[in-house]
Amino acid sequence: MKNRFLHILIMLISISAVGQVELTWKDLADISYTEKYFVSYDSNFLYPEFSKEMSDLVGKQVSLSGYYLDISPTGELIVLSKNPLASCFFCGNGGPETAVEIQFKSKPSFKTDDLVVITGTLKLNKDDIEHFNYILTDCSGYKLK
Repeated sequence: MKNRFLHILIMLISISAVGQVELTWKDLADISYTEKYFVSYDSNFLYPEFSKEMSDLVGKQVSLSGYYLDISPTGELIVLSKNPLASCFFCGNGGPETAVEIQFKSKPSFKTDDLVVITGTLKLNKDDIEHFNYILTDCSGYKLK
């Protein structure tokens, strides 16, 4: 009986250790930028340099809480934001590190400004200025309030 209990306990501990990493907005703020010229746009853009800690999480499951923003009329661009829509990155409140592009397995029924927790696979984007610096793919999530 004791052996069975010990095996179950070890199994439960190992399962919980394999879960996703919980990120905070402070984690995402550990980033620096330099200006870089992009020929295709004939303009300079902020080029991100990600921290080693964030680089080490590429391809891993992470979770982050924030405000759900469906910012395109066709639902093609969905963002998790540190702030609600009225005070988000696009309105000048914060830098690019305060918004994460999220790509769902299947689009949820969340509404703009719902406070949610999103889990997905982390991708860091330096070169494609059509997308955000931080991207979560294969996402799922749930509403907090």
